[in-house]
Amino acid sequence: MSSILFTAEFGTTVAWLSQLPHGQLPEIAFVGRSNAGKSSAINALCQRRRLAFASKTPGRTQALNFFKLGSPRGEPQAWLVDTPGYGFAAAPTSVREGWGRLAGRYLAERVGLRGVVLLVDCRRGLTALDRSLLAFVRSDTRLLVLLTKADKLPFSHRQQALTSLRQALRSEGLPSDAQLLAFSANTSLGLVEARTVLENWLENDGAALPSPIHS
Repeated sequence: MSSILFTAEFGTTVAWLSQLPHGQLPEIAFVGRSNAGKSSAINALCQRRRLAFASKTPGRTQALNFFKLGSPRGEPQAWLVDTPGYGFAAAPTSVREGWGRLAGRYLAERVGLRGVVLLVDCRRGLTALDRSLLAFVRSDTRLLVLLTKADKLPFSHRQQALTSLRQALRSEGLPSDAQLLAFSANTSLGLVEARTVLENWLENDGAALPSPIHS
């Protein structure tokens, strides 16, 4: 399967909003709690083992990592954006506030943002911190929610987790085109489906797609 995601390579690190790349190329942001499997998901979707790295001290790294998509020798055609993990117990208050000033404002204000991928650990479900994160996401921004590490659950428990997550998402008043997938970077569960969603976002460059929540 040919995919623009397979061309991903590191572009730049942004510690301040003033450092954001210029222009309005389409961007897709990955967000989630520390240890939700965000780096593993990015690497699996892009077929790269070490494209995105998990911090040795989860919750401490406060920067946006931009990965460019397109010809390696040409200008980027789009960006994948790895946001800092949030909610780690050891993170001091200043770090938590820093997340909102950088990643939160990026999600709320970035013109080129076409979609957000929220990663939710299947064993935790949607947490209060995830709900706080969703408050930053604009209503006109597409949303894909990946129930990560889903291979660790028996099929029946996985279905229960999907149902609970779907209900929790709908209780947040999310738009009807929000999507939900069980996902595992280890077994490739949901990998093709998630990749297809992201490809559609980039190909349509912001056009609305009818895509109801599904499992």
